[in-house]
Amino acid sequence: MPEAPPPATIIPGPAELFAGYLKIGLFGFGGVAAWARRVIVEERHWLTERDYAEVLGLGQVLPGPNVGNAAVMIGRRFHGLSGALLATAGLYCAPFVILVLLCLFYDRYGQLPAVAPVMAGIAAGAAGMVIGTAFKMAGKLKLRPEAVAILLLATIGAAWLGLPLPVIVLVLGPISIALSLWRAGLIGGTGAAR
Repeated sequence: MPEAPPPATIIPGPAELFAGYLKIGLFGFGGVAAWARRVIVEERHWLTERDYAEVLGLGQVLPGPNVGNAAVMIGRRFHGLSGALLATAGLYCAPFVILVLLCLFYDRYGQLPAVAPVMAGIAAGAAGMVIGTAFKMAGKLKLRPEAVAILLLATIGAAWLGLPLPVIVLVLGPISIALSLWRAGLIGGTGAAR
């Protein structure tokens, strides 16, 4: 009898959940979203690409940091309230320690002329990680044309027009949901061809 294929996703134990988010927090300092996706989807297979995108999208529209919101939702999905607390503690533990150390360092040396270019370089690297992760996620999701249009409109609204995120979500969120329901054939007739 042939061996069954491995499951599409793996349910982490509490210690694995904490350790995974500790790794995300430690290695993702300054660009947590890129590391979170890599660890959760690619390395540990806790969620599929689509599941992670949905959780991160919901985390984005809620108040607070999007990856932190996603940690609460993912932790709760696997282990209830204790999972939410473990994932969140793991995510913020290492960055908290590093931030305290960096604050002490910056307080002592921040006025030196050589520090400003270093900070600018770090900011550029973090922005590049966020943009690269967005392209990687969009490419793997195989978005429909209407989803690409919403993505482009949101990008134009945020990057070019400088609109605040709540405005973008309030305008494009209902349109995106309606288009998804239409595509599924749940509103407006039979929907689009799949």
